Amino acid sequence: MSILVTGATGAVGSLVVQGLAAAGAEVRALVRSPGKLALPAGVKEVVADLREVTSLRTALHGVRTLFVLNAVVPDELTQALNVLNLARQAGIERIVYLSVIHADRFTDVPHFTGKHTVERMIEGARVDLKKRGVKDADTAPIPAEIFQPQAEKRVRLGLVVGELVRANNLQAKPEQLQAHIEEMSQSYEKPSEVVRWYLGDRQRMAEVEAVVVENNVAEFVLSKAKVTDKVLPFDELMTS
Repeated sequence: MSILVTGATGAVGSLVVQGLAAAGAEVRALVRSPGKLALPAGVKEVVADLREVTSLRTALHGVRTLFVLNAVVPDELTQALNVLNLARQAGIERIVYLSVIHADRFTDVPHFTGKHTVERMIEGARVDLKKRGVKDADTAPIPAEIFQPQAEKRVRLGLVVGELVRANNLQAKPEQLQAHIEEMSQSYEKPSEVVRWYLGDRQRMAEVEAVVVENNVAEFVLSKAKVTDKVLPFDELMTS
């Protein structure tokens, strides 16, 4: 049984690779840069990028089980949806997705929002299979078409937003990151400790960066948009 592990060079992914290899599994380790990490004997290195369809499709070929762990980056949700959709197209039988605890409780944090969205997609797919009368829906393979519309929409949106950020210099500036962290810290008893907590961890800073970039894009779009007020009855507003 061939198992592909994404995020194989990270703290968690490398341990997953080691554990599977020690158990005698046929393991493939997905990496973006070849030779970055010494892999256990018998583990095959596969070079691909979760954002790049062609390389990812090649990496998934012949795989039966997929362990999905993607980095905390602004487009992590797009990456996750991309790999899920391609995995279903490849006929992969089992998918293990590494989420976070209580992803549904902290949806104001981009990292948690992305994880929760993927969880809901997988759960929704199972519910859909049950409605269709599929036997053993909790374990049955999920057809690719269930994920395809959402994945394509997310990928297109991610490409558009990425181009907006690049073309209009909307990247998060150091002073914006600092200001955002300080603003968030004011709701805590010891703001200075909260600031240090964020500044001392790259993953937490990536979450802040994603929020700041999102705000920059929203402000840019609104500055270019033509807004027209429209009066609507409450019921029409809620159903539109």
